[in-house]
Amino acid sequence: MTKLHLSPVFLSVTTLSLLSILSSPFLTHALGSGSTIAVISATSTVCGVAASQPSLSITCYRRTPIAEIITVQPNVSFSAISGGSTFFCGLRSGGYAFLCWDTSNSFFEPRRVYINNTALLQNLSVGDNHVCAIVNDTSHVNKTGTVTCWRGDGNVSRQSPSEGDKFKSISSGSGFSCGILMESNRIKCWGNNAIAREIELGFSDMTILNLEVGGLHVCGVNSSGALVCKGDNSSGQLNVPSNNVLEYSQLALGASHSCAIRRNNGSVVCWGGGGEYNVSEIQGVFFESIVSGSNFSCGLVSRDFSIMCWGPGWPNASGTRLPLGEVLPGPCVQSSCSECGLYPRSEKLCSGSGNICKPCGSNSSLLTPLAPPSFPSAPSPSIVPKSSPSNDLTTGLLVFAIVGSVGGLAGICTIIYCLWTGVCFGKKKVHNSVQPTITRAGSNGGLTSNNSGLNSRSSTIRHQSSRAMRRQRSGTSSKHADRAEEFSLAELAAATNNFSVENRIGAGSFGVVYRGKLKDGREVAIKRGETGQKMKKFQEKEMPIIMVNELGRILDPRVGQPEFNEAEAVELVGYTAMHCVNLEGKDRPTMTDIVSNLERALSLCDGSHGSISSGS
Repeated sequence: MTKLHLSPVFLSVTTLSLLSILSSPFLTHALGSGSTIAVISATSTVCGVAASQPSLSITCYRRTPIAEIITVQPNVSFSAISGGSTFFCGLRSGGYAFLCWDTSNSFFEPRRVYINNTALLQNLSVGDNHVCAIVNDTSHVNKTGTVTCWRGDGNVSRQSPSEGDKFKSISSGSGFSCGILMESNRIKCWGNNAIAREIELGFSDMTILNLEVGGLHVCGVNSSGALVCKGDNSSGQLNVPSNNVLEYSQLALGASHSCAIRRNNGSVVCWGGGGEYNVSEIQGVFFESIVSGSNFSCGLVSRDFSIMCWGPGWPNASGTRLPLGEVLPGPCVQSSCSECGLYPRSEKLCSGSGNICKPCGSNSSLLTPLAPPSFPSAPSPSIVPKSSPSNDLTTGLLVFAIVGSVGGLAGICTIIYCLWTGVCFGKKKVHNSVQPTITRAGSNGGLTSNNSGLNSRSSTIRHQSSRAMRRQRSGTSSKHADRAEEFSLAELAAATNNFSVENRIGAGSFGVVYRGKLKDGREVAIKRGETGQKMKKFQEKEMPIIMVNELGRILDPRVGQPEFNEAEAVELVGYTAMHCVNLEGKDRPTMTDIVSNLERALSLCDGSHGSISSGS
């Protein structure tokens, strides 16, 4: 009898096949997670972000007291919405602001809760009467990943985690929220509900890839790909009917029930709720995403991107499509989606304002590798031959050669980098400050996918619908066209005769400009920054921020009240001007950002009565 040997090539192919299965994303939506559809339980209202429209605005369908379609104002683009008990909130495209609407009124009046072009938001999460979001502060990296929460009245809530906790995702329920910590991938909960602590202890040290919060329970996918639920089980909402590894692709949790989309065919299964959540009305229907309210659930139908609802809180109409038209299956972003590809019909759905990227399996690296497939073992012979010593030696040498080659290559690259930049010798570098020119780029340039993590400062400060801008160096004097030319302070001093008064040609903001001549004969203008006491006093003056809803108080009453878009444009210009006088250059917006913000402010005024841009 011979012993069965598995070649390294076979094992590699097997491992890659398993990893490709595990790399599929665990997309989940719940009572309090951001999506492109939202459910507001108390008023039987369902909202969606409209697709195939110039403005990706919000449209809602309210069943009671009479069935009606409500066009939500303002008519601007949103990337995500999330619903609570009587209200819902929407995150503006770009993440710089979010608004909320009370659905118990006859008309939905917008109320701005947050606006900040530097501390952007992501992962908007609405509970029954509170809102939380993850902060992506581009000016303070140490604050990126922190969570801020607001009460239902729009005021900042004290029920927020500490600033030392950094989260990668969050979800909210009835009086509490939970999130996955960046460093450990473990669950941390907060709020005024005692069950929050119980749920956190229930997950203990478990590594979680995704979690979703319902009324009083939480479900999440662990590192093995299995679904784990903790919390209240009074209605069987924790009793998953079957729990095979990687069986579900999405979750939606309500007050006492849970639903999930099956990965293999897009069908929906629900459990809990005392058996009242019968999915027979939606048999044969496949969904892109699902969300849940307190007592009913809704999903986005794959076939036509319409919305269908079911459950005891949606009686006599379960399984019927809502008259909301096409709804986006995901946010439109300014990206080529090169990482994971484009969503089908992406350009048409976004109406040319971006692309919908396929979600990436960014958490697949945390999944516990599955064991290699087992093979029927041959009957054990009386004598098992040992592996040849020469084979073991050859394998060891091969591993040593691979590791040594990688290490040697890294060392060579490090030495080349040191010699090229002069960093290893402590040589101080000063970047060439030749004024760049601004050129227009396509709508897909400059911004990254929303699945690629935290955005850069230059890209996130811009509105999604603004045209992306890119810098190019003027002239061809640089030896390396794709690299900023650098000079030492001594070289610049020699070129300007030690910054003499005779070489001074003028003064700019926070600095003096000198005429200089480099060693190669090029004549340049060099700006030397100054940080005198006078500058500090000017920069440290208090500059009041005027919110949109306060703008009418300072305007001449004869002009009349500004429209919502006009007020937002004035606020954006004021915000940009305020940051232009920051003392440190790194805190001031780039010229690209300034032009982009002014462009956006002008576009907000387009079509407004009496505005400059309309020509009236």
